[in-house]
Amino acid sequence: MHAAQTDFDVLIIGAGISGIGMAAHLEMMCPHLSYGILDRRENLGGTWDLFRYPGIRSDSDMHTLGFAFEPWRDEKSIANGPAILDYLHRIVEERGIAGHIHYGHKVICADWREAEARWHITAELADGQEKHLTANFLYLGSGYYDYDQPYDPEFDTASFKGQVVHPQFWPENFDYSGQRVLVIGSGATAVTIVPSMAAEAAHVTMLQRTPTWMFSRPAKDALANFLRKILPEEWAYRLTRWKNVRMQDLSYKLARGRPEKVKKTLKTRIQKILGADYDDATFTPPYDPWDQRLCLVPDADLFEAMKAGTVDIVTGRIARFVETGVELENGDTIDADIIVTATGLKLAIAGKIAISQDGVPVDFSQRFYYKGVMFSNLPNLAVVFGYLNASWTLRSDINSQYICRVLNRMQQTGANIAVPVLVDDHGMEEDDIFDFSSGYLQRAKHIMPKSSLEYPWRMNQEYLVDRRTMKNDPVDDGLLILRKTGENAAGDDQGQDAEE
Repeated sequence: MHAAQTDFDVLIIGAGISGIGMAAHLEMMCPHLSYGILDRRENLGGTWDLFRYPGIRSDSDMHTLGFAFEPWRDEKSIANGPAILDYLHRIVEERGIAGHIHYGHKVICADWREAEARWHITAELADGQEKHLTANFLYLGSGYYDYDQPYDPEFDTASFKGQVVHPQFWPENFDYSGQRVLVIGSGATAVTIVPSMAAEAAHVTMLQRTPTWMFSRPAKDALANFLRKILPEEWAYRLTRWKNVRMQDLSYKLARGRPEKVKKTLKTRIQKILGADYDDATFTPPYDPWDQRLCLVPDADLFEAMKAGTVDIVTGRIARFVETGVELENGDTIDADIIVTATGLKLAIAGKIAISQDGVPVDFSQRFYYKGVMFSNLPNLAVVFGYLNASWTLRSDINSQYICRVLNRMQQTGANIAVPVLVDDHGMEEDDIFDFSSGYLQRAKHIMPKSSLEYPWRMNQEYLVDRRTMKNDPVDDGLLILRKTGENAAGDDQGQDAEE
């Protein structure tokens, strides 16, 4: 992409998994359209470039976190951050996407101009200057959390004499060898960091306020690696992906339908690994499996570190920070030289970009999702928010494919506007978009878009259903209105009263 180009058919925000996936689909399905990718960072990869903490890895298998169109070739299906970045770099180079990426472009605002059928985008450059760009269609692949601020539990750490680190801002070349480390948290980040740091630290303690449901599986998928030896790579990948998608779906539905059976299975597996070191209270959360995401422990690395004596898990609440570590509400103290606050993420909508329509700010909390990819009465804008119960990329793939179908249909009909129209008196009943008890989701409910009980005005959590409907249902469904500038423009005014 020529550096001076500022007007596009499609502008993608974010050069992470979602943005790269959309670019690849445009190359395959809409080669006639011009596109660009803006990313605030100086490297591609999004999450996988931002997070640099020890052991950073996927918490889903790469046969589903990888793209449907690009086989995962590595032996390990639970992959580390560098391997995932290599995968993304290969796609970008081999598919001609690299030349379309603008790095160092932090998008500040985007305003839809109805009379022009174009988005006007303002980006802040690395040197502080602003750049103006325009596009007919805006695709937000900016992720779901705040890059600038993690969740802050407002710990008063002033009394602690050691070093406090947050995983989202890991210091470069940070040396913790021979140190006593306390990791606060029990989510996916903590479960990843703890065994990795234990390899060099003197000892690592994981402090959990409440336990988390965990399960272990090999980092290498034996069936996938066997199939790669006897079948063409693409066939082997498709079969493995199909198997893993089905297993994810069955496991989730089993957990929701027969939680006691799943609880027993999960705890029995951990007990088998830990033996006499197993403590039931440490691995028994106060909620059912898949009320929050399960934490993956590849190759049982956390449990093996516990057996080796380099890691222990403590359940308790922090009363205060002291010079040597923390004091718990029960009076116990945990001494540490380094404290890692793996306390979670802070969600953000639309990458914190100020979105507006003809100068009127868009309040996403007053919009309904349309097929989990667009929003009610908001033209020419799409977004990716991955599945809670499956790999992020599964939604990214079907959203990208669907939007390419929309773009091609727009060209066929001569339309330059695509808007899901929802009338004011729709009478729909709202659904709990996040039927999960995870803290980061509950804290963000007030900013989240609405979801109806009725499809398509909802974000589903069933990939197999979504894939079928978004691939096969007609684009012109009577709700997504395709039109030319000036035609039936009044339809876009529906539903705005709630925001004004």
